[in-house]
Amino acid sequence: MLNKFLNIFSNDLAIDLGTASTLIYVKGKGIVTNEPSVVAVKRDGGSQRVLAVGKDAKAMLGKTPGNISAIRPLKDGVIADFEITEEMLKYFIAKVHNRKFFVRPRIIVGVPSGITQVEKRAVKESAYSAGASEVYLIEEPMAAAIGAGLPITEPSGNMIVDIGGGTSEIAVISLAGIVRSKSIRVGGDMLDQVISQYIKRKYNLAVGTGIAENIKMRFGLPLPDDDTARMEIKGSNLITGIPTTLEIGGQEIREAMNEPISALIDAIKHVLETTPPELAADLVDKGLVLAGGGALIKNLDVILREETMLPVTIAEDPLTCVVKGAGRLLDEITLLKEVTLPN
Repeated sequence: MLNKFLNIFSNDLAIDLGTASTLIYVKGKGIVTNEPSVVAVKRDGGSQRVLAVGKDAKAMLGKTPGNISAIRPLKDGVIADFEITEEMLKYFIAKVHNRKFFVRPRIIVGVPSGITQVEKRAVKESAYSAGASEVYLIEEPMAAAIGAGLPITEPSGNMIVDIGGGTSEIAVISLAGIVRSKSIRVGGDMLDQVISQYIKRKYNLAVGTGIAENIKMRFGLPLPDDDTARMEIKGSNLITGIPTTLEIGGQEIREAMNEPISALIDAIKHVLETTPPELAADLVDKGLVLAGGGALIKNLDVILREETMLPVTIAEDPLTCVVKGAGRLLDEITLLKEVTLPN
């Protein structure tokens, strides 16, 4: 009965502080927040104030007057703007707790595996400033593997590829530890950028990041025999300045994304090549698991299967793997101490 009572008032949180989205998991409730990592700020002289956070702020991207900026405070998976990240965290934490009373939650935050000491300190200080009583950091591939249901505590190889907005995290995990890992700055944002640049270069047409993202999710990575998909897009003609509509094909988009996808494949192969033979042998049957928003790119699993000659599976609900994995640790204190980064 006491445990049930304590659970009702539990305010411990797990946060996936992503470049594209911030997800928050509350102990005993599950995922309660999934919003874009965007903050709209109004500047008056030397001061600034937050106008909107999350979905409302994302709706302003690319559409603001001169004195209002829609900012994404995280770049490549780490904090680029400390003050704005702190404001964003405060907003989300207050929203989660309905602003009813002052709470000081324990917070677990997912961070990229290649994070530096300076970046670690920035994440911790942001969380403490936003009201945390204790802060734990967990590497995103470890959290994603737990969230995907991989048996990370067993003496066998588990490979996770977590493709986020700013970074892709590749790791081989065994006995609750990361044996080999690589973090590369290739993610959904870069794919949107290369699509946008390709269209600009080839057609002299400027398209927004929202349109580039739609193109990416609509086409994915068309296979060589799939050359029929077409899509109408709208943008601004760079020569005439007039809004223009044109039609593009799927194979063009595959060509546009070729370089970053090749970098991802190379990184996966590098991790595989440096994995100890005993664990590599486990991966022959188990293969690799895809998590993160990038796992939903059409045909990516097919291409990785062809390139690695290993089984490739997409985690159930890949977008929430990191926050679910971190959230599970709120109930498993022993595992929490084993897998979080040292202070």
